[in-house]
Amino acid sequence: MPGAETASCMGHIIPRLERTEEARLFIALWPDDAVRHSLVDYRDTWHWQGRPARVRDDKLHITLHFLGNVARVPELRAALAVPCAAFDLVLGRPALLSRGVAVIEPLTVPEELRVLHAALGEALRGLGLPVESRPFRPHITLARHARQVGYPVRSLEIVWRVEGYVLMESRLGSGEYRVLERYPADAG
Repeated sequence: MPGAETASCMGHIIPRLERTEEARLFIALWPDDAVRHSLVDYRDTWHWQGRPARVRDDKLHITLHFLGNVARVPELRAALAVPCAAFDLVLGRPALLSRGVAVIEPLTVPEELRVLHAALGEALRGLGLPVESRPFRPHITLARHARQVGYPVRSLEIVWRVEGYVLMESRLGSGEYRVLERYPADAG
């Protein structure tokens, strides 16, 4: 990349962003292929009215914390390595949120997810980064601009074995998502 610089962090080469493309960072639960396939199959059974903007299949995730533009990526990568236990997350509650955001939510929020969200929030505060003040409401966005939607009659339970979380980069110009770091759940 012309004009791009790189930095090294724990042996990783981190490309610095060119000034022409803005990137935003977020921490997420990233589903495996089987869960992603189940989500897509379920979303495709909804009866949409109007022209909703469906989220691309490869972008389905649960955001834990949105960070925005952060320049201190090496420091952030290290600070986000918080203890994380593996847990099962059961998705199955469809909802239409404000401004036409169609989502699927967990049937219940496991304590392990609450603990992980809180620990990551504390790590961010420790770096002087802002943390969302609204209560955490985990969900996967399936579509935006959905004025009305008919949910499938059949009930659904997608069991997702969460075995870690990721630090993601979203590039606004290209719409590309890129995993910057994977944080596996603690063994044992």
